[in-house]
Amino acid sequence: MTAELDVLAAPARPGRASPPAGRLGRLAQQPFLVLSWIIVLVVIGWAVAPGLFTSYGPYDGDSAAGFAPPSAEHWFGTDRLGRDLFARSVYGAHTTLTATLLAVLVAFGIGTVVGLIAGFGGGIVDTAIMRVVDVFLAIPSLLLAMVVVSVLGYSTQNIALAVGVSSIASFARVMRAQVLAVMTQDYVKAAYGLGGGRLRVLVRHVVPNSLNSVIALAALEVGTAVLAVASLGFLGYGAPPPQPEWGLLVAEGRDYVAVHPWASIMPGLALALVVISTHRISTSYRKEHRR
Repeated sequence: MTAELDVLAAPARPGRASPPAGRLGRLAQQPFLVLSWIIVLVVIGWAVAPGLFTSYGPYDGDSAAGFAPPSAEHWFGTDRLGRDLFARSVYGAHTTLTATLLAVLVAFGIGTVVGLIAGFGGGIVDTAIMRVVDVFLAIPSLLLAMVVVSVLGYSTQNIALAVGVSSIASFARVMRAQVLAVMTQDYVKAAYGLGGGRLRVLVRHVVPNSLNSVIALAALEVGTAVLAVASLGFLGYGAPPPQPEWGLLVAEGRDYVAVHPWASIMPGLALALVVISTHRISTSYRKEHRR
């Protein structure tokens, strides 16, 4: 994680934005990136309009069809109660992605402000803030999230807040590094030389030119947050049964993996594809920005 932050914190190279035709041409040459976008857009569709992707409800069960293997009728198979696992995965996307979005917004909003204050304030303000950030970075993020959830209570909303809080330090570190890099640029010095006040320079020059790497981290953090939310759900800190949630779906099938492996593998595969896809998109964004 530290290596990723160091890469993201590196100042972006100045340059002219690529024309849309050039971007589309490069996109056509990257089939895995196109596939990643398709996967992410489909999963967003699951979260927004699940009824368009399955005719089954997340709680509709048929005890006579318990643990049916994947087939044309049940793409992911069924669980022990005969509930369609594909339908539960589709409806579970809303729960997991909503928590993920809230977590990233919390981390991005608070972390960016904290890093901006530290980098632009400098001196004792910077030192005090970054020592606190270092403490948070020293604690494993999943452990910190579990502690926060234990304090707030078990629910999907509290999981989202916990994951967001555990990621604030990463955003603060990247934002501070970007602010310090921008502050050394000639155009910032020129803005001061022309009589620009600190607030004016901050708003017009420092903030806009410091956000690119933080946005790239936010895209990367989406996949990390999805995995963290699902992990906490798997451990029992999230939505209670029978509510569909990706981590809970994997947990419900773990006792039957040896006999009915699809009960855990299929929801887990959907989770893995989303995480891999978001990481691929984030990497592409960073490379495009540094051209």
